[in-house]
Amino acid sequence: MELKLENGRPADTTGRLEKEIRTYDFLDALQVPYQRIDHEALMTIEACQDVDKVLDAVICKNLFLCNRQETNFYLLLLPGDKKFKTKEVSSQLGVARLSFGNETYMEKFLDITPGSVSVLGLINDKENHVQLLIDEDLLKEPYIGCHPCINTSSLKIDMKDMMEKIIPAMKHEPIFVKLGQAGTH
Repeated sequence: MELKLENGRPADTTGRLEKEIRTYDFLDALQVPYQRIDHEALMTIEACQDVDKVLDAVICKNLFLCNRQETNFYLLLLPGDKKFKTKEVSSQLGVARLSFGNETYMEKFLDITPGSVSVLGLINDKENHVQLLIDEDLLKEPYIGCHPCINTSSLKIDMKDMMEKIIPAMKHEPIFVKLGQAGTH
């Protein structure tokens, strides 16, 4: 399958999920320009590498996390090549222990499934069940690559638009974390 960079939403949305179309409607309403690549389903960061070469945007790892009691939920965005250490994030948040959140909550709050996790899922979290966490290193990037709530397309969005238009419109105030500061042991 040839990977082709397109501007904006697909001309024909036949066969696309409502949550994907809703994402394009949201971005278009904000007048945020974006580029899109359609591709086969990508389940891992590794599988995204060819797409990211064409997108020319930082691979963004999106992790859905929760506390032990499953009462607090977090969406952590970090550069794809960065290692995630639970302890590092937990200590910065003052939370006892974080683990990966159950996919049932992911679907309930963000309307996304594993492999499709994206910051754009916060469009669906109208009651702010999920706290957005962003690794400061992501902010150095000119563009961010993310899924439109489904892993058969990837979008390239200007980081400035993400921080100044999209995230404020989703009404999710991010907490910035610094990962990779601790030793490698």
